[in-house]
Amino acid sequence: MPIALWWVGTGSVDEQMLEEVRRQVEREFAQPVDLCRSDQRPTGTLDAGRGQHSSRELLRWLVTARPSQYDRILGVTDVDLFIPVLTFVFGEAQLDGPAAVVSTMRLSQDVSRATAMSRLVKECVHEVGHTFGLVHCGLVACVMTRSASVRAVDAKRARLCPECRARYRMVQDGLHVYREHENPHRR
Repeated sequence: MPIALWWVGTGSVDEQMLEEVRRQVEREFAQPVDLCRSDQRPTGTLDAGRGQHSSRELLRWLVTARPSQYDRILGVTDVDLFIPVLTFVFGEAQLDGPAAVVSTMRLSQDVSRATAMSRLVKECVHEVGHTFGLVHCGLVACVMTRSASVRAVDAKRARLCPECRARYRMVQDGLHVYREHENPHRR
């Protein structure tokens, strides 16, 4: 089943950026990715005290709003995201689950359009990887490495390393369920 890519931001959509995300996610996971068009937007995700949106609430909303013809959904937004234990997140996904979300907010501040697009693509591939059961990789260049800063995002490639690619293929073939304790790159 194809993956849905859906702009759920408050501002206007950047069609070129979404198309680049669609193309790269499709290429990296060898799964069709469809751009979804809808005016429906999440509600109840803003934490007024923090002035940020809960990525967990956004994921819950995406799961309920996901069109039935899609196995997975990737929401892209322009709002600032957080989880309770962190000041911010670039995105979040349900491990082995149907939903992922990435924000352009901190990825595009004070940088060129090309840099913002590169960062967005990397984080979208990263979060979709989590929906397929991939966890954080210890190789700095792998797209599945943890990204606590934009410098970390800039340091990685938009591709899975050979180890993560092999794990993804095994998951797709139904031969292996990958978990963090099996990650040879974990430190």
